[in-house]
Amino acid sequence: MRITPKTPEVRVPRLVGLMAVDARETAEAHGVLLATPDRPDFHLTVVDYVVRQIPLAGAEVPRGAVVTVWFDFGDAEGGGGAGVREPRRTGPPPGGVHRELDEPGDPFEVLRY
Repeated sequence: MRITPKTPEVRVPRLVGLMAVDARETAEAHGVLLATPDRPDFHLTVVDYVVRQIPLAGAEVPRGAVVTVWFDFGDAEGGGGAGVREPRRTGPPPGGVHRELDEPGDPFEVLRY
């Protein structure tokens, strides 16, 4: 679909995975605006990556509609981009041996009194 200034509805582009600067350019080229609840200085953001967007890519929206995006802050926030870490389980993973077996010995030892 060719986008012109008179196109009433546009499709939301896929912004997830793009750097902030590329996401802004892509959104502008597709006729939508960007907003972010987690980055008030969004207009200065360059290298943070988009990790989520609403509405999703491919949705038809009116020209000039707002697409909300969230970023992975990388090292700028001191988190290293690793995100929340889940609790670690101790011991072997499920499905493995759950108890230590006895050493093999004489199979007839149990039968002798």
